Amino acid sequence: MHDEIIALPKEKWKGTAIPLTTRSDSYYDIEINPLTREGCTVSIVRKPAEKELVHTPEEYDFPDSLYQDHWEGAEAYGVVSDAGEMMACIEVCPEEWSNRLMVTELWVCDALRGKGIGKRLMDKAKEVALKQKRRAIILETQSCNTNAIGFYLHQGFELIGFDTCCYTNNDIGRREVRIDLGYFFHREGRRR
Repeated sequence: MHDEIIALPKEKWKGTAIPLTTRSDSYYDIEINPLTREGCTVSIVRKPAEKELVHTPEEYDFPDSLYQDHWEGAEAYGVVSDAGEMMACIEVCPEEWSNRLMVTELWVCDALRGKGIGKRLMDKAKEVALKQKRRAIILETQSCNTNAIGFYLHQGFELIGFDTCCYTNNDIGRREVRIDLGYFFHREGRRR
């Protein structure tokens, strides 16, 4: 099998399911003190899970697949086996109104993990964003997907927000809060 990253054209790959299962022994716990006129405090702390957190495509009404209709202008790239099976992929989609590029999918099969494929796919997203003159790359992950968060932080992404009721009305209790991360090509006046 070759690990060359190639374009995955929409006419061939639209609707291809992404068998994304996440497993983690930890999560980011989010605590929010109520917002008042004076402000509020938010705490995001990595904690060990009582038991392994596992999320599979079967538990969602809207499973991941390439080229979903609402991602207008999406492009996908990936690694395909000699037998024509997708082994890894990244899908990106322009968010025109904000001049950002959104990573809508990123997946690497278990057999290819730890071989630098994820980094190379993310490098491809950065290349696409630069070619399109985007100001940033954004993506969504979940507070229970600590392995992915660690990977994204290592790739230069940073926290840009979160949504505590994106998936259910009990996302904090389920330990699956939407985490939004961003990668900025040029950023001045950054406060730490």
